[in-house]
Amino acid sequence: MAQSQMQNTDHKDPASSTRSVARACEILKCFTPGGHNLGLDEISVKCQLSKPTALRLLRTLVQCGMLEILSKNSYGSAIPYSLRKKYRIGYAAQSDEFAFSRLVSDSIRSSAYEAGVELLVLNNRYSPKVALRNAEIFVRERVDLVVEFQTNQQSAASVASKLIEAGIPIIAIEIPHPGASYYGANNYRAGLIGGHALARACTQQWGGKFDEMVFLELAMAGPLIQTRLTGMLAGVRELLGKVPDQSVRFLNGNGRFESSLDKMRRYLRQTNAKRILVGTVNDPSCLGALRAFEESGIASHCLAVGQNASIEARREMRRPESRLVGSVGFFPEAYGEAIISLALNKLQGKEIPPATFTRHQLVTAENVDQLYPNDKLISAGDSDSLLYSHR
Repeated sequence: MAQSQMQNTDHKDPASSTRSVARACEILKCFTPGGHNLGLDEISVKCQLSKPTALRLLRTLVQCGMLEILSKNSYGSAIPYSLRKKYRIGYAAQSDEFAFSRLVSDSIRSSAYEAGVELLVLNNRYSPKVALRNAEIFVRERVDLVVEFQTNQQSAASVASKLIEAGIPIIAIEIPHPGASYYGANNYRAGLIGGHALARACTQQWGGKFDEMVFLELAMAGPLIQTRLTGMLAGVRELLGKVPDQSVRFLNGNGRFESSLDKMRRYLRQTNAKRILVGTVNDPSCLGALRAFEESGIASHCLAVGQNASIEARREMRRPESRLVGSVGFFPEAYGEAIISLALNKLQGKEIPPATFTRHQLVTAENVDQLYPNDKLISAGDSDSLLYSHR
């Protein structure tokens, strides 16, 4: 009899039970990712519930672990953000052309997978037009956030505008975009490290005397990337003293092996300098410049420093007779963890810095095996294919 009465009580009013569940769901919907805490009055108004009914449902949700009481009549969600929504992030890769870009992409894919983030990956192919088209795809796909890695500074405003108009936040890698948070190099600092390395090598091998400094720039990337070279010049001047402006040359290597090789070939045909310091915005440019000296039979006339410490540069600096003094490390294999963490914080309504910098360290023949012990696992044939894959 008691059991029969209990069963009758449980099923006395199914419609009422359904309404209670629906009302509880409406209350939970009020607590959006990044939203502020809510009080009883606000919840009552939002959900069109009487205060007693709202209070009863709130207490039940607290008991079930769905909400928590933060202060008197103030409630917040107790559901982990990872369980509330699976975020969908768009990632526009710079290119598959460079080892540095590929490592950044691999790192982001791996970190997104570990964080349970759905990642839509597109390739900008080192092209402003493709980057703009990819931004339009992200808008159509309604991604929650975009991680943008494209090199053309002039097209940054157009890419950013497309995304911002659609209400999509942006994290820009290496090249600042209007309205975006920045992640990447501290360019002046990286340049300064490289300049100090060039000056020390010049002192050791040439007694601190040189004829010319040649910088291979990446004009389309804009003024921020240019500060790598500004910092490099400043680093040389700090240790070697005044460097006359007429001894400094800038060539646009476009950040690529082939174009840097071509520009340096042409330059060497017209100069009589015997001691040339070479600084570049990245390793492909540096390796192209070194190849030009080697082809001309005057490899000993140069000392060079690169930027990125890519696998190509690390292979080069292990050569006993290499004129590559070193390359400033950016450690792209760690980009993903930092960027995905920033992205999730942004999506969860937390404040993130306008700019976050990777760490930098000079990688040389003396410390390369310590910093990158696994390089020895890559066969010579594989490394050579990596070295010239961007040609």
